Amino acid sequence: MAAGTGGLGSGGPGLVAGKAALVTGAASGIGRATAHALAREGAAVLVADLDGAGAERVAAEIVAAGGMARATRCDVTRADESEAMVRAALAAFDGRLDCAVNNAGITAPGGLVHEIDPADWDRQLAVNLTGVFLCLRAELPVMRTQRAGAIVNMASGAGLIGTPGLAHYCASKHGILGLTKTAALENAALGVRVNALCPGSTDTPMLRGFMDRSEAARKMILASIPSGRLGTPEEVAEAAVWLCSDRASYVSGQSLLVDGCAVAR
Repeated sequence: MAAGTGGLGSGGPGLVAGKAALVTGAASGIGRATAHALAREGAAVLVADLDGAGAERVAAEIVAAGGMARATRCDVTRADESEAMVRAALAAFDGRLDCAVNNAGITAPGGLVHEIDPADWDRQLAVNLTGVFLCLRAELPVMRTQRAGAIVNMASGAGLIGTPGLAHYCASKHGILGLTKTAALENAALGVRVNALCPGSTDTPMLRGFMDRSEAARKMILASIPSGRLGTPEEVAEAAVWLCSDRASYVSGQSLLVDGCAVAR
């Protein structure tokens, strides 16, 4: 784990002031924006990513802006690394973990269902779905013992509807919603809330890479957005912070769309 500013403050202004948080997939995109937003709202944040150097960079950005952050490398497809990530958060932040945003995800090469390479299918589900499961498996025992905590799993609008050519991505994100609901029910009586966010088309490096593959892909995505623009990572991050905060104290087992009305059509 990289050096940074550790420990927890006594609170103050901010939706999550004095809380200890972790964010996976936090080196870029929605994860990076969420780590920054949590820190701005007063949380101490463990920035976790497979890209360890990227995690270090984001943690340094947060500290330079006056926030509290540490960084660690984590492959969420490995149970031992997910467990080590949680131990790192506990070691850095006074033995507490109040909030977790399980954001790490990928897109694999797509195609019609009968065309998808089984290796791409396995990789997509390993990161997007099994990765969330392994993070929950490491996070929940801590929060159950505390009898308090809030977890946000990053799903997608593709977790609610089908998308031709992306069966493996849709399957992984649909799976996150079922996992989220079950975890929420199992832990509600212990004061632990579990919700999912379902972003629409958001201006991240991952989506830009997909759009750059072809003009047809770019047009398809833009045509699917009633507002006529991509969402920003910061807009999704604001929803994640709210779900982590006490303002959402009676919200659990939900799947919140942040998609510019795309799925409502």
